[in-house]
Amino acid sequence: MPDGPVASTRIAWLELADERRLVREGYDLLDEKRMLLASEIMKALRLHKVLRKRWLDLLTDARGTLAATVGRHGFEALWAYPPGQAREEQVVLKHRGLLGLALFDAELEGVEPLPAFPPPDPSPEAGETARAFRALLTQAAALAGIECSLRRMAREYVRTERRARALENVLLPEIDASLRQVESQLEAIDQEEAVRVRKARSGGESRLDSSAGGPDT
Repeated sequence: MPDGPVASTRIAWLELADERRLVREGYDLLDEKRMLLASEIMKALRLHKVLRKRWLDLLTDARGTLAATVGRHGFEALWAYPPGQAREEQVVLKHRGLLGLALFDAELEGVEPLPAFPPPDPSPEAGETARAFRALLTQAAALAGIECSLRRMAREYVRTERRARALENVLLPEIDASLRQVESQLEAIDQEEAVRVRKARSGGESRLDSSAGGPDT
């Protein structure tokens, strides 16, 4: 939008109309992007709900196996249980794009770690506890990936929403107001011009009538 009053000319009106068309196209693109982001966010939220429920179920199982292991070995013996070594698992990120936004899915991969030394009192309960917490960790990686993507999409949606609202509620109304102002002034100019033309025509007809009705010379 130009600073100061807009000149009341046909060219100014055409420039404003063209600017309004471009701004409207920009708003339509932002609105489409906003709808696509909202759709993807809803899909990700549904997936997040499923993953979180699975994680809570695994957490309950892990707590149960841990309680059984503590009941058999006691806390002191469990503290002395050998930790795993040569942990080769890692979080693998699978990148994907959405409207120029970098998203990814996370997955924990790798072999199950071996104990640093043989346990003094191996038991099925201890092995089940290790497997339960590893499953919990694997599910946590997937849950963290979807949560990170959700946060990125939410931030992008907020930015897109702000830009769309700025065009819809600020810039487009300003352009429309300027267009109405120029149109009103052009109509006034056209009316003044029409009045001048009628007056000039009436004056010319009066002079012709006077000349036609005068005395012969």
